[in-house]
Amino acid sequence: MTWDEIQPLLSQGLIDTVYMVGWSTLIAVLGGLPLGVLLVLTDRGGLLQNTAVNKVVGAVVNVGRSLPFIILLIALIPLTRVLVGTFIGPTAAIVPLAIGAIPFFARLVEAAIREVDGGLVEAVQSMGGGTPTIVFKALLPQSLPSLIAGLTTTVIVLIGYSAMAGAVAGGGLGAVALQYGYQRFETGVMLTTVAALIVIVTLVQLLGDGVVRLLARRERSAA
Repeated sequence: MTWDEIQPLLSQGLIDTVYMVGWSTLIAVLGGLPLGVLLVLTDRGGLLQNTAVNKVVGAVVNVGRSLPFIILLIALIPLTRVLVGTFIGPTAAIVPLAIGAIPFFARLVEAAIREVDGGLVEAVQSMGGGTPTIVFKALLPQSLPSLIAGLTTTVIVLIGYSAMAGAVAGGGLGAVALQYGYQRFETGVMLTTVAALIVIVTLVQLLGDGVVRLLARRERSAA
């Protein structure tokens, strides 16, 4: 295939990949952030200590993280069809991508919040701050650099997942590599697609690292 033939395929594949990863990342944050916070708050010694809730939420998160994405992708086909009316295409791929990313991000949120100094929490409590105040004024702001680092990792994982979704007609760069590269023995298409994915992942990592460094400098300046 010539570059004039490859370029439109790559452009559409890139658009589809950004679309899938963007929406699934948003859903993963909306679902994973409260789950991660809940795991910390309900843990032993937490502000809302509740062993039963913690174990149930932890078990759900662990099950979600342990399932290989390709199996999750296939297992969720009935749910995907119910939610979006089809199980093929970029929109359909968002469902398993988001569900797979929520427990992954939740554990990263949990780890980030646990890094916050307990003395800060005690200081907010001593000033009469309740649980919502502690979460939104202390835990989340103080763990923001680690949360951004976790979000960066989640986006990169989703990029890899989105490429895998191309194996079952999910669209994106993965579908381009499989359908127009591998199945048609077009090595040039395969290499170009791989190079595009490497560039995307590198840019995401650089952006995430830059934001983390900026936030860390601001914290040091404020201190």
